[in-house]
Amino acid sequence: MPPEIDLILYNAAVRTMVSDAPTAEAVAVAGNRILAVGTNTEVMALAMPATRVIDARGGTLMPGFYESHLHLFPGGVSLGQLNVAAIFGAEALREAVRTFAAAHPEADLLVAFGANYTMLGDDVRISRHDLDAVIPDRPFYMIACDYHTGWANTVAMEKAGLLHGRDVGPASEVVMGADGTATGELREAGAMDLLMALKSGGTRDTLGMSGLEPGPLTEAEREADIACLLAGMEYCARHGITKLINMDGNRYQLELLAEMERRGTLPCRIEVPYRIPIDAEGDPIAKAVEMTRDFATEKVSCGRVKMFMDGVFDSWTALKLEDYPDRPGFRGEPIVPPDLFARLCTEADAAGLQISVHAVGNGAVRHVLDGYEAAAQANGPRDSRHRIEHIDNIHPDDILRLRDLRVIASMQPVHPPGSAGLPLEPTVTLMGRENWPWAFNWRAIRDAGVPICFATDWPISPLDPLHAIHCALTRRPWAEGLPDPRLTLDECLEAYTLQGAYAAFDEDRLGRIAPGMLADMVLLEGELESLTSPGGHMVRATLTICDGIVTHEAT
Repeated sequence: MPPEIDLILYNAAVRTMVSDAPTAEAVAVAGNRILAVGTNTEVMALAMPATRVIDARGGTLMPGFYESHLHLFPGGVSLGQLNVAAIFGAEALREAVRTFAAAHPEADLLVAFGANYTMLGDDVRISRHDLDAVIPDRPFYMIACDYHTGWANTVAMEKAGLLHGRDVGPASEVVMGADGTATGELREAGAMDLLMALKSGGTRDTLGMSGLEPGPLTEAEREADIACLLAGMEYCARHGITKLINMDGNRYQLELLAEMERRGTLPCRIEVPYRIPIDAEGDPIAKAVEMTRDFATEKVSCGRVKMFMDGVFDSWTALKLEDYPDRPGFRGEPIVPPDLFARLCTEADAAGLQISVHAVGNGAVRHVLDGYEAAAQANGPRDSRHRIEHIDNIHPDDILRLRDLRVIASMQPVHPPGSAGLPLEPTVTLMGRENWPWAFNWRAIRDAGVPICFATDWPISPLDPLHAIHCALTRRPWAEGLPDPRLTLDECLEAYTLQGAYAAFDEDRLGRIAPGMLADMVLLEGELESLTSPGGHMVRATLTICDGIVTHEAT
């Protein structure tokens, strides 16, 4: 008896990501699997009375976008926060914040996100006094575009008990002023979470970024968190995303996602690594192994650990191989000491776990590679596909080490200064001009034979994969004589589909449109070539299918 055909899409420009059959016209789906790929005539002949038939009207049908690095819980929360990414100048900020405050009279803490470090001027370091001039009488907190720094007004600093400073643990800081009081600037999670604790619901939405678990919760609180995760995933589905790797990693989120899967409400597949806490107390590898064992379905899984090696350039927390130009003798500090990092890598690798590490500076990238090399020497070579997340800058000698250690480069084309509305300063100066040729150099890394997967790091950057691809295709060097870092359109599409799946050992079921693959696809409206135009693009996701089910359909 032939299988029941649930769905047929025809009259499409199908990009299969299959090398020996790269294009087709139609696709048939049975259950959650792709049954047939071919011409309109071939596939339409399979239609049954109950089959839903969709005319793609010439749109591009691709494998669903594979978002390889985002922060789902904060992303879901950000949908209800004030986005100030496009705001520059004190008056524009004042107007936006006061309008937002009037619309949220019940909020314990008014939160904005996406702030550029230079939003109040190229030479202005944002302080609580600046924010007091914006809104003095209600606690207000503004998160930087990279989520590694925040600024609070005075009333918020007082309520959080931070106005006179506080020990916030390693790799974090309450920045103090010459007068002995805090400036309002908070660096990294140890400080930032204390401010966010003023918000209703506490800091459950950021616990995964530190690997910690929440305390006892009511059923209403759990349901509120499920609603937040669902909102974030539905937002992903609207942008054609069918699989995502949520780099916030704790067991609590996996429990919520497993409950959503039981209810049948998951619009995307999701992997959640275990974020090893900064102190790495106890046995973090054993916890990751337990999470991997307990959550292992086609839609919710673990299988990975996440660590941080450094921060970001704009707060002088990126780890460099050279001195910062404005701080002679200072290169930053590794968040995880090299000996501890090598041990954790060796133990995680021996347990069969993938490893993902945030590394922005070239010094951080080198430290991560040293840890991966130590694991390979201790355990022997294997197909580990360990990853480095971001790689804003890399020493040219280490590009070949990426290849030789078979490391995946997980990169975000929306992150380079000058792209996606980001200013060049202060990042490019702090990075150092001598490092510009190797900054965000996707071309050099790919040409060396290193697999690259793309992502956005949402909500740090806008989520839309098409916008990210547009940024990758239209980026320009920061000065004459620098190498062109861009990939081609086809290479960018692969980085968001086939290579994303490969980077997570999903290539046997995702990332391609072929018989037997899971039915995860996105239909795009508009000319893909418009993504190469500096003036913008006119492409959008109109239909998203995950596990054979339509999860987004544009009206």
